[in-house]
Amino acid sequence: MMFKAFYSLAATPFLKDIKVQDIFQSSSQKEAAARLDYLKKARGIGLITGEPGVGKTLSLRLFTDGLNPALFKPMYLPLSTLTVMDVYRAIATALGENPKAKKIDLFLQIQSAIINSSKNRGITPVLILDEMHLARDAFFADISLLFNFNMDSDTPFILILSGISYLNTKLSLNQNKPLNQRISTRYSFDPFSPEETAQYISKQISLAGANYEIFSESAILAVHSLSSGFPRVINQLCTHSLIYGCQCKKQVIDEECVREAAIEAGL
Repeated sequence: MMFKAFYSLAATPFLKDIKVQDIFQSSSQKEAAARLDYLKKARGIGLITGEPGVGKTLSLRLFTDGLNPALFKPMYLPLSTLTVMDVYRAIATALGENPKAKKIDLFLQIQSAIINSSKNRGITPVLILDEMHLARDAFFADISLLFNFNMDSDTPFILILSGISYLNTKLSLNQNKPLNQRISTRYSFDPFSPEETAQYISKQISLAGANYEIFSESAILAVHSLSSGFPRVINQLCTHSLIYGCQCKKQVIDEECVREAAIEAGL
């Protein structure tokens, strides 16, 4: 991008694909990590919720990247791109099985494969079902059945349900209580605080090789105000601000620059 040369940056900041070691640890990220770490030890079912762009998927990526492949087998399945039967077949395939045609046979096959993986091979399956707010009530009932092993001691799996905040409402419905009552840990993401937004922008700019603070204090406050602290929107707004600032030949991006960039970008 043209602004890299103008601001003497070695890399492009505010990208979605960031190295795990460079991820900004907000208070929400730290709290989610603590809940997921508990789930790693206790196993069972966990719930991660939050509005789009708040950092849920990044948190799950951090979690799975930190798992020992000799002890855990993570599977990420987004409901936005898969049908219900696709999900079941994908689980069976990931567990090394050739998926059965009938649903009841497929369920028994998955349960048997999970037990085999955990008990005989010492590898705990970790299933992450993302975009779960899109699921119908029948799917919640299926999941409750599929992951009911009736074991008193050792739970042979980790299941993480993730979705927007509306997922909490869906799970609280009477027909979904059997699943909701089995969730052992849950966390709802908050957006960045104003201080975290400032720290995040500073870190992104520094990682890109900046040798000075490109965003003024008033610009950072404007970014936080316009983004409501949502990381995805912060990334978009800061990128458009850098483009606009470069066009206007502004070495330091101010509040006016951010607000004009927001209008141009439709944010």
